[in-house]
Amino acid sequence: MSNPPPRRFDFKQLDVFSDVPLKGNPLAVVLGADGISDSRMAAFANWTNLSETTFLLAPQHPQADYRVRIFTTSTELPFAGHPTLGSCHAWLEAGGVPKGQEIVQECGVGLVRIRRNDRGLAFLAPPLLKSGPLEADLLERVRKALGLAAEAIVEAQWVDNGAGWLALMLKDRQQVLTLKPDYPQLLDLAVGVIAPWDRAVDGDEAHFEVRGFIAGDGMPEDPATGSLNAGLAQWMLDKGLAPSSYVVSQGLTMGRAGRIHVEQIGEEIWIGGAVVTCINGSLTL
Repeated sequence: MSNPPPRRFDFKQLDVFSDVPLKGNPLAVVLGADGISDSRMAAFANWTNLSETTFLLAPQHPQADYRVRIFTTSTELPFAGHPTLGSCHAWLEAGGVPKGQEIVQECGVGLVRIRRNDRGLAFLAPPLLKSGPLEADLLERVRKALGLAAEAIVEAQWVDNGAGWLALMLKDRQQVLTLKPDYPQLLDLAVGVIAPWDRAVDGDEAHFEVRGFIAGDGMPEDPATGSLNAGLAQWMLDKGLAPSSYVVSQGLTMGRAGRIHVEQIGEEIWIGGAVVTCINGSLTL
């Protein structure tokens, strides 16, 4: 069976969790992507070699403003944070008008609410699909892969909201920044690591340092991660390990300067930051 004739689509490449180009987490967005086959979406996402590529489609749910499909270089995700904010930014910039005061995104985990604020955009953290302590053998595998002493780990939890994240909390920011993972040992895992900033040493631009490792993907470390920080926020706020409003620094070891803003309002946790468009154009698929 022959492939359908190629079509032209509007395309954007964005930087998420930064208002400065090249300092956040890049995202490729294909607009008006209805009619592109699953295999073609997966092939294009593999070709971009970015941590995620998204495809915007007409919504199927009556409450949704648009639908998004999210692909890594190797698989499709039901949810991811920086693609949610970046896709929303692209949809609004392309002339999208929400049905209500909030924007409602339809994706694999269902409907995700998004708000505009003075820092950019923020999404409502979806519920955790898996939580609780890590299994002992898995924790030991991750500890060895990260080259950590057992006493360096304060706590370890599942914080999976659709992207498969597990997380370790360390005592010291420098421990996070100096990690050199053995990626083959982390294959098929999504591992987040967090530690608090010491104001006297690190300053007051952020409250926590985070790194996110995705072994086997095209980019094995993520520069700034919405889904991971959403899961971390639910864990830390539930246990009283973080204030109700805080800022995360991520991407420093990669030459980035991601800033993720977390705010708890009542029972809701919102994950936000700035988005900047770097490329406007078209592509042929």
